[in-house]
Amino acid sequence: MVLKQFFVGARREQAVIGGIKKHIELLCSACETFKLALKAGDRNRMRLVPEMEREGDIIRRGIISLIYEGAFLPYLRPNLCRFVEVVDDVFDCLQETAQHSLNITVPEQLLGECVRVAHLNHRMCEMLLFTFETTMEGKDLREKALAVRIYEKKIDDIKIGILKDARKIPVASFWEGESLSNFLSGLTNISNIIEDATDSLQIINVSMR
Repeated sequence: MVLKQFFVGARREQAVIGGIKKHIELLCSACETFKLALKAGDRNRMRLVPEMEREGDIIRRGIISLIYEGAFLPYLRPNLCRFVEVVDDVFDCLQETAQHSLNITVPEQLLGECVRVAHLNHRMCEMLLFTFETTMEGKDLREKALAVRIYEKKIDDIKIGILKDARKIPVASFWEGESLSNFLSGLTNISNIIEDATDSLQIINVSMR
């Protein structure tokens, strides 16, 4: 069943689909902004990420409101809401990680690998968007879901090296160490939540068959 074709002419359903796509596209932009800001050490650009997260909150509330007003059949609504909330969890984690980055200077020994993780997070977000569009077309998600898992595995492998190197870096205070730890944890956890969002899409895809 092709979701777009099934609900052609249904205003609320089309608005939800458009809203979810806009939400994910904004998340992709936020991930790219984070990556570029981290690479350049640009704090002003990094401050844009929380602003984009707030914009994402507005979009999310609009989507959920439309669903509760009666968009889609009742059996689909919980899964759609769950997907939207998981995408919002990615936004929250990205925003918190951006805030932590403003409290520290990422050590030179870690910066290259951190930027690499941020790049992979951005690629995973783009793949999440492609996966959503594939779901709306009623096509098989296996290849795209596999790509997401491959990216997530790469980040897990990089995380091991980052944490090993981080243990060797002296910090001036407990709070500086905690901020660095929170930053690294957030940066490497974003991919886990994107994988969860992909799993939610697979449930939606199966429920439409």
